[in-house]
Amino acid sequence: MNVSGLLIELYGRIPPLAGQAVADLDGERLSRAPAEGTNHIAWLIWHLTRVQDHHVAELVDGDQIWMSGRWAGRFGQEPDPSNTGYGHTAEEVATVRPEGPAALIDYLEAVQARTRTMLEGVTEADLDRIVDRRWDPPVTMGVRLISVADDCLQHVGQAIYLRGLFGW
Repeated sequence: MNVSGLLIELYGRIPPLAGQAVADLDGERLSRAPAEGTNHIAWLIWHLTRVQDHHVAELVDGDQIWMSGRWAGRFGQEPDPSNTGYGHTAEEVATVRPEGPAALIDYLEAVQARTRTMLEGVTEADLDRIVDRRWDPPVTMGVRLISVADDCLQHVGQAIYLRGLFGW
């Protein structure tokens, strides 16, 4: 398997798990937190998608999907490209209110399609390209891709755990 195929396999695991986490849940269940000040299923899936959208947009030097169409409105948000959920307060987490599970999955599928297109062309040499010099050592494309996938898989696992915790 080449590096492109390996990354496509890794990223391809995210959408089915997200679908499992949100299937047949209404807005109330999607937005129910297990305790005050904690993240809910909708926020977790929204956040992992926002992070992937934000970081892949930077990697392809393009616009975030979040900024096109009516994505933000489907979540009760403004189309702010810097709003990925990092540093959200409990009050900000509570404002992420998708129309329903379809909004979460539709947005993830749109982001995933762009990610897959990018990954189809990734070579081993691309993985060494420096994409962020704000860190020491600077972040390569390979490290960024693994970091995003790791973040996504952790959050989707948390969402599935919450669903089980609530007995849904």
